[in-house]
Amino acid sequence: MPTIIGRKNERELLQNALDSHQSELIAVYGRRRVGKTFLIRECYRNDIVFEVTGLFNGSMKEQLYNFTKSLGNSDGEPLPISWLEAFERLEHKINRLRSKKKKVLFIDEFPWMATPRSNFLMAFENFWNHYCTKRQDLVVVICGSAASYMVHKIVNNKGGLHNRITQKIRLLPFNLSETNLFLRHRGIRYTNYDVVQLYMAIGGVPHYLDKLKKGESVAQNIDRLCFEKDGVLTDEFDRLFRSLFDHSDKYVSIIKTLAGVNKGITRQELIDRSGISGGGDFSWKLTELVESGFVSESPFYKNKKQLTLYRLSDEYCRFYLKFIQQHKGNGSGTWQRLFKSQSYNSWSGFSFENLCLKHIHQLKRSLRIDAIYSLNSSWFNQDAQIDLLIDRDDNIITICEMKFYNTDYTIDKKAYQNLKNKLHAFQRETGTRKNIFLTMVTSYGIKENEYSRELVQNELKIDSLFND
Repeated sequence: MPTIIGRKNERELLQNALDSHQSELIAVYGRRRVGKTFLIRECYRNDIVFEVTGLFNGSMKEQLYNFTKSLGNSDGEPLPISWLEAFERLEHKINRLRSKKKKVLFIDEFPWMATPRSNFLMAFENFWNHYCTKRQDLVVVICGSAASYMVHKIVNNKGGLHNRITQKIRLLPFNLSETNLFLRHRGIRYTNYDVVQLYMAIGGVPHYLDKLKKGESVAQNIDRLCFEKDGVLTDEFDRLFRSLFDHSDKYVSIIKTLAGVNKGITRQELIDRSGISGGGDFSWKLTELVESGFVSESPFYKNKKQLTLYRLSDEYCRFYLKFIQQHKGNGSGTWQRLFKSQSYNSWSGFSFENLCLKHIHQLKRSLRIDAIYSLNSSWFNQDAQIDLLIDRDDNIITICEMKFYNTDYTIDKKAYQNLKNKLHAFQRETGTRKNIFLTMVTSYGIKENEYSRELVQNELKIDSLFND
């Protein structure tokens, strides 16, 4: 029997829906391949009484046929002429069920069923508002990868589903701890350093991780998946955005612009560099990319909104645009050669910073400050940038510096001067009276010397990112 790895909060939410004394409408969304369908099927293995999956690019007639077939209707029965009639047949099916326990209705790839001029959403709204809410024994799960539809039409619905969603799950890729658990469940045992290297290339997407082979090194697996002629991930980038977003070219333009900037850029800089005109349409596309987990926001210290930084946070997309796109099809040994290049050293350093920003909770736990109220932000001026500062309620600001090395990190004279100037610039420009603690987050720790003794209050090793 398949085992659900991680997803503790999501499983608890889904179980609470079964235990509640009212009907529940749950919206589940997230990027392609992240494991949405698997999670719902496994959590509700014994409770699903109806399941249907929308057909990609299917016509209204084909969607209705598929829906009717899922109801178990006989072949001789005519197709419903509308979605209102189709949902009425679903009501009849539910009415015939005698069990008093909660019944789960699972509509997967919900956006694909909403073909133009089909009135599918209107019919579903009617089904929920005038049938499901009058019962106490239903859990209706609607799931989709098309983020633009799920966010705009469902989560932020202004019509018949406004405020009707009782729970939403934005399913994101595994974190490092969950990734390690997943690999070990499949008999693949890597050191934490190797798991980080793998994660920086393909992220924590379960479908990608499932393609790894036991007995192969990280480099061998990346070569096979990303650089061999028929590698599973050689052309995933184009498929990914076509399946998630209508008119995906503008979304890809935003992604490519962010991929060319290592430290993150403001909204206005993103508009200027991407060539996409600002306004509501741009803001909406950027919001969708954030909601889908491809882009992250780093608020500026003291929440100066116009200085919020946007970063490409999806590991696979960054890796594809940096390495796969120009080297795919080159065959075995490609990554092992690129791995030794200066280009890799630069990429891995910035990728490690992004990875740390995804694991702030784990860093706080390792520092034993997770119980202290704090705000996370970035700060920069013309000469210096701090990617992560933790402004704490106990009169301390923790500033984190992240360095990815294959050995202990040494703060030499140049690094010392850079760090010292950065701390002084922040203190001078912000005027903060709080204590400033510098924390170094590195692969294997830092070598103690006169510079580290003066500047560093805490150090965290790569293992701290797995502290879940």
